[in-house]
Amino acid sequence: MTISRRQLLKGLALAPALTLAGPLLASSKRPGFAPADLAGDFEVVRHETCLNNARWHPLSRGARAQVDAYMAYKERGVWQPPDLIDHLQTSVRANFAKLINADVREIAYVNSTTAGETMLVGSLGLPEKGGNIVTDALHFEGSLYMYGALQKQGMEVRCVRPTADWRIDLKDMARAIDDKTRLVAVSLVSFVNGFQHDIKALCDVAHAHGAVVYVDAVQAVGTMPVDVRSLGVDAMGSASYKWLMGDFGLGFLYVSQRLIPRLRRIVYGYRQLDSFDYHAFPGDAPGEYPASWSQHEDAAGYFEIGTYSNATLAALSYSLPQIINLGPDRIQQHAQTLVAKLQRELPRLGYASMTPADAKSSIATFITKDPADTSARLNKARVDVSVQGGRMRVSPSIYNTQGDVEKLLEALS
Repeated sequence: MTISRRQLLKGLALAPALTLAGPLLASSKRPGFAPADLAGDFEVVRHETCLNNARWHPLSRGARAQVDAYMAYKERGVWQPPDLIDHLQTSVRANFAKLINADVREIAYVNSTTAGETMLVGSLGLPEKGGNIVTDALHFEGSLYMYGALQKQGMEVRCVRPTADWRIDLKDMARAIDDKTRLVAVSLVSFVNGFQHDIKALCDVAHAHGAVVYVDAVQAVGTMPVDVRSLGVDAMGSASYKWLMGDFGLGFLYVSQRLIPRLRRIVYGYRQLDSFDYHAFPGDAPGEYPASWSQHEDAAGYFEIGTYSNATLAALSYSLPQIINLGPDRIQQHAQTLVAKLQRELPRLGYASMTPADAKSSIATFITKDPADTSARLNKARVDVSVQGGRMRVSPSIYNTQGDVEKLLEALS
């Protein structure tokens, strides 16, 4: 009995049913970019002024319609029409690959950014193979936890701290990297304050010593241009519930095809299989073991396991084409217009900036001397930002306008 990859994945992925509206592959035609018009696609604007999109991005009405269409499909019987899941999964993977200028064979579905980073570290044979790992204090907290735990297991971990102006100096990273460095792991955009590494320069330094570079891009992809070819990264992860405007339970791990031969499989699942033959049932060819198989030698063949969120896949079937068609460059330009005003005005109100002036992300973070008072003022005005400890993080998106920024400034004046 032979089971094909198509049969293995049937019912786990989501292919374009005719009932699922919206573009499957992004078009080459760029629509107009009008935030006030885009706001009409987001229910959240009826309830609050949301400037906290770096936490988890509100779902658009278009994405919600796709999710509803998927639920209706599952409700009426998942084989009507047949192969819905397979086909749409293919198109979502292709759109993410297009968004970051990767080959589809270099994209694996994962449950989250952290899941992808954790699996990559293990596939490099760490901590068993020794050497050292270089990261920085502006990397994601879950990652710092992982590397700190590996340090307790005997792995040498070098964590570069930020400078007085809240950036990670490339020279400090270069001093930490040597010929024993196995992995350099950083965030392309820091969730703390929007700081951006010069990833190309960092990759050049790391690769000169033979190190692998992993980049957490969850706060970058979807809100600015990201090109894995020009950056030179070896691996990159991103969940979909932030700037990709999806939801929890489905993310992406990019792994350069050049890195695959250096990896070992540490997780196993039927999604990795190219073919599978039984040797145990009537009509089967004989075999010493009850089954034989071949695996894909690509990102999916090393890192895809279990099941992922089909509902999130449905949401991404709308949001990824929207992002590509609007253009990450224009999305970034719009966000920078709003961030620039925050950077000018909030320090005048007593909120010193923690975000470097040359950062080009959609995140701006400010020091608040009285977090409780800041939160109370913003809550009263129904303005949603992130206030944690002594930091206030503001993160505008495609549907936000200058009026939203003015409302925040008024609440804090």
